Amino acid sequence: MSNIKVFENKNVRTLWDEEKEDWWFSVVDVVGILTDSPNPRKYWSVLKARLKKEGSELTTICSQLKLQSTDGKFYLQDVLDTKGVLRLVQSIPSPKAEPFKVWLAQVGSERLDEIADPEKAILRGADFYRAKGYTEGWINQRLQTIEMRKELTDEWKAKGIEKEKDYAILTNEMTKAWSGLSVQEYKKLKGLRKENLRDNMTNIELVLNMLAEVTTTGISKNEKPKTFEENKKIAKRGGNIAKNARMQYEREIGKTIISPLNASNKVLLEVNSQEKKKTKKK
Repeated sequence: MSNIKVFENKNVRTLWDEEKEDWWFSVVDVVGILTDSPNPRKYWSVLKARLKKEGSELTTICSQLKLQSTDGKFYLQDVLDTKGVLRLVQSIPSPKAEPFKVWLAQVGSERLDEIADPEKAILRGADFYRAKGYTEGWINQRLQTIEMRKELTDEWKAKGIEKEKDYAILTNEMTKAWSGLSVQEYKKLKGLRKENLRDNMTNIELVLNMLAEVTTTGISKNEKPKTFEENKKIAKRGGNIAKNARMQYEREIGKTIISPLNASNKVLLEVNSQEKKKTKKK
């Protein structure tokens, strides 16, 4: 489900190629793992120059794709497919070579399993959040939002929206409409920087965000917008429907549900858990 894979607690950025049915792996990330170099980018640069001089095929099959960097932006970076990474492993003497090959095979196998049975991807996603300490109630809500988000982005893609920045603009319109905050303002409230906003929402925030996405998807399918501006207006309308639900809920409970809580205390992200704690204190 994620474009980040983990090997021995180290992240490897990946992209799935639907046409090839294979992963692309960040070369710098792989080099960093195999060498433990403090500067894997420089290590790869020197190695690449040497391989090119030797006439290695590895440098010719190396491609460039946009991967997210530490600053949150996307840059063109060297990538290799599974076969290419195996050749890279052979070019770097490392005690981690064999366990890395096993990990590589497992990553490929898991993805193919998920294509054949999407339910496995959902279960793997649940395990991921469970391992991070989220409650079962919160996990159930989060997995539903992932599915709803995919349906929305698929709808936007069908309407000709392809650029990441355009997805971000539409998401921002929708989020601001229902919550009263832009995505950046929302993240600031929660004390976040590069973290995923949804992974830091309470379950009621997730529900309202999901409502905004579901209604935006439905309106778009019904009205078939042809321009980006039309899509923006629909995103705002979908957000406004969730805003109305938020306001009615807030009138009932007498307080705002827009919360500064984040995943530093995962139990509190589940509203029911908060209520249980209050009941026990009484």
